[in-house]
Amino acid sequence: MAAHHHHHHQKQIAIIGAGISGLLACKYALSKGFNPTVFESQNGVGGLWANTLPTTKLQTPKSLYQFSDFPWPESVATHFPTHDQVLDYLQSYADHFELTQHIKFNTKVIGIEYRGVAEEEVEAWALCGGNGDVFGSRGGKWEVEVRRSDGSEETEMYEADFVILCVGKYSGVPNIPDFPPGKGPEAFKGKVIHSTLYSGLEAGESEKLVKGKRVAVVGFRKHAMDIAMECSGINGKGNPCRVLYRTERWSFPDWFPPFPCLYLSRFSELLIHKPGEGLLLSLLATILSPIRWGISKFVEREIKRKHPLEKHGLVPKQSFLQDEGIEFEGGDKDENHHQQQQPPPLEADLVILATGFKGEKKLQDIFGSKRFREIIVGPPNATVPLYRQCIPPRIPQLAVLGHSESIANLYTSEMRSRWLAELLDGKFRLPAIEKMEADAANWDVFFKEYAGESYHRSSIATVHVWYNDQLCKDMGWNPRRKNGLWAELFEPYGPTDYVSP
Repeated sequence: MAAHHHHHHQKQIAIIGAGISGLLACKYALSKGFNPTVFESQNGVGGLWANTLPTTKLQTPKSLYQFSDFPWPESVATHFPTHDQVLDYLQSYADHFELTQHIKFNTKVIGIEYRGVAEEEVEAWALCGGNGDVFGSRGGKWEVEVRRSDGSEETEMYEADFVILCVGKYSGVPNIPDFPPGKGPEAFKGKVIHSTLYSGLEAGESEKLVKGKRVAVVGFRKHAMDIAMECSGINGKGNPCRVLYRTERWSFPDWFPPFPCLYLSRFSELLIHKPGEGLLLSLLATILSPIRWGISKFVEREIKRKHPLEKHGLVPKQSFLQDEGIEFEGGDKDENHHQQQQPPPLEADLVILATGFKGEKKLQDIFGSKRFREIIVGPPNATVPLYRQCIPPRIPQLAVLGHSESIANLYTSEMRSRWLAELLDGKFRLPAIEKMEADAANWDVFFKEYAGESYHRSSIATVHVWYNDQLCKDMGWNPRRKNGLWAELFEPYGPTDYVSP
């Protein structure tokens, strides 16, 4: 055993990005005795949190948004820490586990290239690495090309036996809507910027930009709302900020106390069909579906009670159950596909596009190989289904973290990083590539089913206990983490349930 260990700890692991997933991947790789290198293009940790609005707060209570073995400091008294507090928390996590010395800051990865094995050979493999070895037994290695962000043209090369992409999908390549020729920002007298540019401004600068202007924010997600709130705060009633959106979305009141019990318990997951469930669970989900409908209606009623949605025509058409994803289509059309009468143009001096990012594009751009680029982004706009949400079955020696969504995203990311560390440590093996693809496709069907028409990006918000169960079984942990049947069924699951194996 010792010989095997000694051998694999010389393996080079490259982690791209020092956001939450990157820090977790680094911490758990270290815990197994590896010596990972993290490449981060910014000058500090925190990824998305390092570049967001000063007024942004955590929208999940901190008890759900914490590392299993590193609680929030007592000095943070609020349930919803501010952006600075979150950043401090992430920084102290990195300090506490001595991750910073493994991070190369201001170092942007401009491309990765798989060398040593012909692509045709990789294509013919039935098992990962050709023989089920996650590090590849055929001598394949990744070449990671990086550039320092001090503006120098010179690039450096690093070699890695395994690459973990933690590039997140909420930053990077802005999603700018397509405009018809002559009808885009160039035809507009005012200024059009993407929300990233706005978030990157210092507090004083953003105020100067917005002050006294008629601002329109495009988008209806949390980020759009944060920007709109900030602009209204700066301009007051004199210059109201307009929010333009295509699809109404259910947006939670500040915090909805029954939420964890309704959505984060095993019982709540019995109400829905799950990927890979057996006959009994499937039958149960069908029988219990009226309860799920009842919960959904209860949540909708609560939200309507707190917010005057009807008065403003903001009640979403889709039920709360189906509210995921975002889509853009050209102007409004009626049933017969005739262009409807357009409302008079809205006058504005500044348009902020909070229209999200092209996470897939950012992932794609990293690969030198055209074939891997095509694999990672399958059919138009659909990222390839990943096995256990992190392994692209047909790309060797690679994992993608931080690219699927979930409500309590931090501890699900943590479980995924632990699972990956155990895999790299040889604790278990990946199944045949075909099996992995079938399993990932199952999950994909599940996401599409529950997100209905508006499916775009997957969200494991509704079944992360089920998901964590699978990771636990792979790692040889007991998936049942609570004391007694009642607790197991009805108590919400959270980060502290997964402290130790």
